[in-house]
Amino acid sequence: MNRFEFVSENRRQYGVKRLCQVIGLARSSYYHWKATAPDRAARAAADADLAARIRVIHRESAGTYGVPRITAELHDTGHEVNHKRVARVMRGIGLAGLRLRRRHRTTTADPTAVKAPDLLGRDFTAQEPNTRYVGDITYLPIADGTFLYLATVMDLCSRRLVGWAVADHMRVDLVLDALHAAERTRGSLAGAIFHSDHGAQYGAKSFAEACRTAGVTRSMGAVGSSADNAAAESLNASFKRETLQGARSWGSAREARLAVFGWAHRYNTRRRHSHLGQMSPIDYENGLLPTPVTLTPAA
Repeated sequence: MNRFEFVSENRRQYGVKRLCQVIGLARSSYYHWKATAPDRAARAAADADLAARIRVIHRESAGTYGVPRITAELHDTGHEVNHKRVARVMRGIGLAGLRLRRRHRTTTADPTAVKAPDLLGRDFTAQEPNTRYVGDITYLPIADGTFLYLATVMDLCSRRLVGWAVADHMRVDLVLDALHAAERTRGSLAGAIFHSDHGAQYGAKSFAEACRTAGVTRSMGAVGSSADNAAAESLNASFKRETLQGARSWGSAREARLAVFGWAHRYNTRRRHSHLGQMSPIDYENGLLPTPVTLTPAA
């Protein structure tokens, strides 16, 4: 109970003037508080309604969305609200988005492999889909002490995850499967650039041959520089952060595989991306399609 509520609660017995004098409160302040009570009640009700909406969005995002993505989701559902108010309400109900943790390295360079030049120069953008891709491998820890490994292929224009593969090994077949999955998604990768780190898998002759067959030009960052493949590493780190949510491992290999499948689908179709103006990759790509022109019927 604050001082205003105390005065209001006891005013009939002791009077407003006497109570305000005793507790050192200006009567004008009390009467202002009383006059604005309906507005405060209305704001509290509106905040309660907003909190309920935020809880639903936060739950549907598997607890991953923070203020920017929740604000964008609210706007898309016709609920115009300032991001500062969303932040305030989220603090009040104890909700927050997940924060990125640093990943462990899985890159082992092959000193005998033929190196490809760096064609991106840390410019992780593309003007059109199916022109620039990045790939990486990350490990998936299992509760029994074993590991699975995930290889990804991401389009730099739309940030769409166009190909991925999971295996219990890090042989070249892993990255080949991810590349072939990307080919099936796009129909053709001819003319595109594929950028990676200097992992032995990406430097293997069989991977180089697969890229040539697909019409793909290989690109590699500097040895030992994670910044040269930051976009791909960020994608894989986001996957682990948003699925493990602080846990050390998945309970089983099957659980890890299902997590990859479920997250990949949600990432492409639902998850809002800050790089894309809080749109999902699929929605962003659809927005790049030419708008059909409707001709006015002749009279």
